[in-house]
Amino acid sequence: MTETTMDCPSAGYSVTVRLKIENIPGTFLRVVQEVAQRNASMSDLSLIYSDSNIIIRDITVNCLSEEQSRALIDRFSELDGITLLKWQDDTFELHRGGKLSVESQVELKTADQLSRAYTPGVARVCLAIEQEQEAAYDYTMKGNTVAVITDGSAVLGLGNIGSLASLPVMEGKAVLFKQFAGIDSFPICLATQDVEEVITAIKAVAPGLGGINLEDISAPRCFEIEDRLRQELDIPVFHDDQHGTAVVVLAGLFNALKITGKKLDEIKIVVNGFGAGGVACTRMLLAAGVKNIIPCDRAGAVYRGRTERMNPVKDEVIQLTNPDNEKGSVSEVLRGADVFIGVSKPGAITKHDVTQMAKEPIVFALSNPVPEIMPGEIRDVARIIATGRSDYPNQVNNVLCFPGIFRGALDARASDITEGMRLVAAEAIADAVAPDELSERYIIPSVFRGQVATEVANRVREQAIRDGVARIHE
Repeated sequence: MTETTMDCPSAGYSVTVRLKIENIPGTFLRVVQEVAQRNASMSDLSLIYSDSNIIIRDITVNCLSEEQSRALIDRFSELDGITLLKWQDDTFELHRGGKLSVESQVELKTADQLSRAYTPGVARVCLAIEQEQEAAYDYTMKGNTVAVITDGSAVLGLGNIGSLASLPVMEGKAVLFKQFAGIDSFPICLATQDVEEVITAIKAVAPGLGGINLEDISAPRCFEIEDRLRQELDIPVFHDDQHGTAVVVLAGLFNALKITGKKLDEIKIVVNGFGAGGVACTRMLLAAGVKNIIPCDRAGAVYRGRTERMNPVKDEVIQLTNPDNEKGSVSEVLRGADVFIGVSKPGAITKHDVTQMAKEPIVFALSNPVPEIMPGEIRDVARIIATGRSDYPNQVNNVLCFPGIFRGALDARASDITEGMRLVAAEAIADAVAPDELSERYIIPSVFRGQVATEVANRVREQAIRDGVARIHE
């Protein structure tokens, strides 16, 4: 199992232990000291039983890594006056048996109800849909259903781990659709990474769906797959690793610029990492009005005339970016930049690089789970810092985006998700931070702020009608 070390405790590495503790003053203190000495953190404490001799407690501890959590469990077993009764890895326990189930929306208690839900009554509904395809939106689950589809080729920061290993992520995405937008969704993990086979498989399952969320498909293949499906299907197709990231990045940038007083069309932005997320961020920033974007990849700045590590997508985008055709490493082109957007890898930039940026630098270090540079290294030099992690302020989290976008698209019965729909989604997310709340540590709203998805959905639905991709017009 891949081991990733964090610099602060995370619930992603939490364990819950049940300890039998001698009821003697100071005994429980040993547990607290062991946790504190390892820079872990207690997140929950429950009393299970107590009498004059013993106390039994369940204790949840957020750790820095899986390795640390196991070492802490071993240490609890060694403490005088304390017995480890049992323990669990909370993340694995949450996933046990999967995170999804299917529930019926109707009760079948009588023969009459069965006759309506299934044969013979169901045949009447089938024939109605045969005569009028749009009726499927009214009389089936199509109008509220999305498939979360992957080929397992670029899962999180884990890489090409295959479709089966990607299933926990797809299940999680489906949970988020339901939790934040009331959308039913199915995880579909394809046993192929051939572009044509992926496209064919998705087209084959599309009739019963209201939309398709592509997930964790590697670049540059993801661009062709999404483009082809958008052309060949009449339902929204959205690659969240591209557009979800781009929408939330733009929302955060809108608010960051309100704080620094800079303007979109006057700033210089360096985008490091030019795969799916980097390309989509660049395209969205261009659509929003940014004039000077310098994309970078492993070979440094992407410029016109470069031949190393190029592909048709980079060739297309570079015609609209890097207006001065700057060359060099990311460190070199970052000099004088107002904004750094990292969708690349840990350690991509240094504190010295940030000191060379323009006044009041904005740093979006979004590599997950370990950012391009840790926030603690640059708090004294960067004006605003955002990451992809929930344990730091300003989390760029796609869940702010995709539930609301799909909710709005489904409500409009849209055939596509347009650039305009993505732009209004970014504006809605930014506007969810009220002027009196806006600060360097709060430019992006919490994912648990109840009205974000609803407001995104409302604006996306209205924009779908304006853009002419909606099947409804009221």
